[in-house]
Amino acid sequence: MSLKRRDLLVLGGLSGLGLAVAGKTLSRPPEQVSGMPQTVSEAPKPASKELMLRFVAVADSGAGDRNQFASANAMANYHQKNPYSLVTLAGDNIYNSGEMERVGIAFEQPYAPLLKQNVRFRACLGNHDIRTENGDPQVRYANFNMNGRYYTYREKDVQFFVLDTNGNADWKDQMTWLNAELGRSTAPWKIVYGHHPIYSSGHYGTDAEMIRRFSSLFKQHQVQLYINGHEHHYERSTSIDGTTYLVTGIGGASLRPVGRSKTTEYSVSRYGFSAIEVYPDHLKIEGIGTDNLVFDRGMIARQAKVAV
Repeated sequence: MSLKRRDLLVLGGLSGLGLAVAGKTLSRPPEQVSGMPQTVSEAPKPASKELMLRFVAVADSGAGDRNQFASANAMANYHQKNPYSLVTLAGDNIYNSGEMERVGIAFEQPYAPLLKQNVRFRACLGNHDIRTENGDPQVRYANFNMNGRYYTYREKDVQFFVLDTNGNADWKDQMTWLNAELGRSTAPWKIVYGHHPIYSSGHYGTDAEMIRRFSSLFKQHQVQLYINGHEHHYERSTSIDGTTYLVTGIGGASLRPVGRSKTTEYSVSRYGFSAIEVYPDHLKIEGIGTDNLVFDRGMIARQAKVAV
């Protein structure tokens, strides 16, 4: 082979490699994060490393069985290495019917290590919770820290809005309240959670009525994240008009199969919880299993506030 021809072949190969890198079409499998499957899509490395808040989200947890204890133990193990002071408890807190006589086995015992570390749980009501006195005993229960059937609270630069999404909720007053509170909030990050899904690829599927109620409101007030349970799987959506939808009903109740839809970024049916870290310019979501390993990781970039 002549030198000129060989040089041309080498240059051609390098050119092809450059195009592959630029277009992110490399056939080489991605490097694994420790314990993470290769199906995880890695977000670009964020600019800011200033952690403002870390919290954990879980739902459909109150089974009082070995699956709940396994999920709760993973939450406690995560706390040892990554301290946090808040758990958003997104409904079905006590199975099967919200009976307060079961609060010991369904809440206080599984989460005893976290409660002893003064981790605060902030709950909302699920459909199983309202079977006993419409959930009022849970609203009054001190360790659920509920300031009503729907309420708001702020943790540093994050404003949380907690909803009653049950069919018998006072929807008219609640939606008026939510619109006003979202508009009043000056927090850079707005996170809403309730029990029922808006977007889902699971048993109940996407809820058109919930989309009608919330999508335009979330877009108007730039809500970055909605967290829910009811579906017994884990699912993280793509950004839909600026909002990511996170299903985290993996706290202990019997799992159900989950598929994928056009709005799905990642989905799986396995026990665990979600961990969320908040930074000035981004929010990181991790799905963590009962084996204490990360099975999903995603990022929400904070967008500049715009007039709407």
